[in-house]
Amino acid sequence: MTHYSAPILILASFLSAGTPCLAQQDSTIKVDKKIVTLKEVVVRSNLNVPMFIERVKNDTSFYKAFKNLKILGYTALNDVRMLDRKGEMKASLQSKTIQSVHKGCRSMKVLDEKTMGDIYTKSGGWNYYTLQMYAGLFWVKDTLCGENNIVGDTELTLKNKSGIDKHKEQLKMLFFNPGRRIPGIPFMGGKTAMFEDDLAEYYDYIIDLDQLGGEWCYVFTVKARDDLSRAQKDKIVINNMTTWFNQQTMDIVKRNYDLSYSAGVYDFNVQVEAELKRFGQYLVPTVLRYNGDWDVMFKKREKGIFTATLFDFRE
Repeated sequence: MTHYSAPILILASFLSAGTPCLAQQDSTIKVDKKIVTLKEVVVRSNLNVPMFIERVKNDTSFYKAFKNLKILGYTALNDVRMLDRKGEMKASLQSKTIQSVHKGCRSMKVLDEKTMGDIYTKSGGWNYYTLQMYAGLFWVKDTLCGENNIVGDTELTLKNKSGIDKHKEQLKMLFFNPGRRIPGIPFMGGKTAMFEDDLAEYYDYIIDLDQLGGEWCYVFTVKARDDLSRAQKDKIVINNMTTWFNQQTMDIVKRNYDLSYSAGVYDFNVQVEAELKRFGQYLVPTVLRYNGDWDVMFKKREKGIFTATLFDFRE
């Protein structure tokens, strides 16, 4: 893969913007059944597009970044807000937590916590499914030992899981392995598989090059076509996924999701934004923002917003 230095890219962009005869020209190529639009600056970078897309499909670094939280100490600011049907806040939790790791074991301490409304059940458990998911990602109730950050072939499986644990695993599949088929979700089937040929006609695939935090990044956007009919929209779940890859290291430094689906017995509309950075040899999440609306038959509708801010990482 050929990389251009930032000064050259800036000069080229300036010349393209200021000189009529060098007007920006996008290019399109076909990868299997996917029509991929390349912005002019990407065309000049000689990116191997088929290899790039395959790398995105098979990426495990995003999931590994979250698994790194199992072996590192860190401090977190947690802000969770549950809304009623009118969008008014009915329950909330704000806290500061610190995770410590010692001799292969991790534990968490709550330094400060403020709650409002029915965040907790009478028995002290979580009263909201959204909070159960949040806790599963960032909190540990007791001391846990023997965990690791290895991402293997057996990761994210529904084997031997049922009930709430099965649903959590399915949501992790949707979040950490976007574009893969997710088994066991009624009516949704393979509608998450946005890279496969049978769904390619419903998406625009766009690769650009832009700066984020002072670093040049490939920006890969997969978004539902604007001209889809209602019937066609019912065939997909992922409306938009945009990922920023550091051009030099190919680390994922940011990813945004927009997901929605309605199957009668359940529906959801969720937006997620994750930011990541390097801590030594580890890629770690530093910010996770979630805005979601879930409704499952026989359960109360949940509208939740949360932001997790992670910092002060320690080995």
